[in-house]
Amino acid sequence: MTIIVGYLPTPEGHAALSQAAQEAILRRQPLTLVDISHHGGPHHGTPLDPTSLPADVDEVRDRLTAEQLDLQVHPPAGLEPSDELIRAAQETDAELIVVGLRHRTPVGKLLLGSYAQRVLLEADCPVLAVKATR
Repeated sequence: MTIIVGYLPTPEGHAALSQAAQEAILRRQPLTLVDISHHGGPHHGTPLDPTSLPADVDEVRDRLTAEQLDLQVHPPAGLEPSDELIRAAQETDAELIVVGLRHRTPVGKLLLGSYAQRVLLEADCPVLAVKATR
């Protein structure tokens, strides 16, 4: 079993990562980071390189290592972010998925949908949704 977290280099992504690390330590479970930053949108980029991670992810890795827990980076499959998270959860028999939420207007919700909402509705395991502090 593992804790799954969707990673984006945004305040919401950082909040999800931090909360997921706390949950992993509390539950004594490894943490699996699912890189959803490569999937279009304003944070579009290349997939994370597991050997050279951003500073916030390295800090989490250090926290987990101190607790004798692992951090894994789940390789992207080129799916929509919600499908990436659900797929990773199924493949790892996840105990929990942690996602970050951002405020969206009603029109934005209608036009764009929400990967977090899909994960909440379709995941087989519990989902913890967290907001970034303002």
